[in-house]
Amino acid sequence: MHVVSPGAVGGIERVVQVLAAEQQAAGGNVHVAAVVERGDGADADRFLAPLKSAGVGVHRLEVPPRSYRRERAELTALCRQLHPAIVHTHGYRANLVDGTIARRVGSAAVTTMHGFTGGSVRNRCYEALDRRAARRFDAVVAVSAPLARDMTAAGVRADRLHTVRNAWRRTAPPLERATARTVLGIAPAPFTIGWAGRVSHEKGLDVLIDALALLAARDVRLAVLGDGPERRSLEQRAARRGVAARTTWHGFVPNADTLFAAFDLFVLSSRTEGTPMVLFEALASAVPIVATRVGGVPDVLSGDAGLLVNPDQPQALADAIDAVVRDPDGARRRANAARDVLNAGESLGAWVAAYGAAYEAALRIAAAR
Repeated sequence: MHVVSPGAVGGIERVVQVLAAEQQAAGGNVHVAAVVERGDGADADRFLAPLKSAGVGVHRLEVPPRSYRRERAELTALCRQLHPAIVHTHGYRANLVDGTIARRVGSAAVTTMHGFTGGSVRNRCYEALDRRAARRFDAVVAVSAPLARDMTAAGVRADRLHTVRNAWRRTAPPLERATARTVLGIAPAPFTIGWAGRVSHEKGLDVLIDALALLAARDVRLAVLGDGPERRSLEQRAARRGVAARTTWHGFVPNADTLFAAFDLFVLSSRTEGTPMVLFEALASAVPIVATRVGGVPDVLSGDAGLLVNPDQPQALADAIDAVVRDPDGARRRANAARDVLNAGESLGAWVAAYGAAYEAALRIAAAR
């Protein structure tokens, strides 16, 4: 049973959706419990719908805000009803509030550490607690090698730590370039940069806006797919930098990965990452990529698959974008080659098997306990 408190579908939510569906298809008896605070159910419903269609057992646990004791009681009751061999939590809320339930009901406790975002003092405190809490799990899955090193430094034992890089599966057919541009309202001519994700500090959209301002001599536009707490301040930043007219804010877009063909370039400007699912989505769409050298990104975007720059450096990002603008055909050839490598090398079966190995190790530890 996977346990998660879903937001608007992002990296963690996509991993859980794909992993649970693939485990179910491989013959597992898989359930997903979505913990949602009262009044925020739309995100949970969007998250659970494809899981239900895949035959996964879905459970929507709606609780009042900060009713953590009730949340634990309801999830414990669900576990006692279902008797899962594994309780697999995702995200710091599930880890901190619900992570000890597995031991209480006799299940093995597994967590996936998807990455840390930093940000506010409050968020950093939660993440510090999450690192400490990781020590109590029977298996801890890190989605990148840097994240695994972070977990080792946090005190997670080597026999409980597993590095499993994310894999990817397309959930809807992609649109052709012209159709995708029409859907997004992008004219045929301008060179358009695509950006997709949660509009928050760790994603570095402010750096991309500053880089766009440095490309004033180029007719380059920016399409932002996503929403988040920094959108208003970044709209103001775009106005101050003189790029508001060249930036379009699309907000949350369902099945955004089907629209990536609309872009001449995809930019991932993050300050921190685990192994971002959006990077696989861009690779699969054969769109040229410029990304920051953070987390597991260099492992995915190796060789000539795209251009890497250091985070928090607008000039370096602008230079990499300009290189693609100057040689779009070369960038597109590299993108097509990268897509072919992705299709040949990324095995969902191997990914599910790696999680299976982590589960087996967790079950042995739980049995000994």
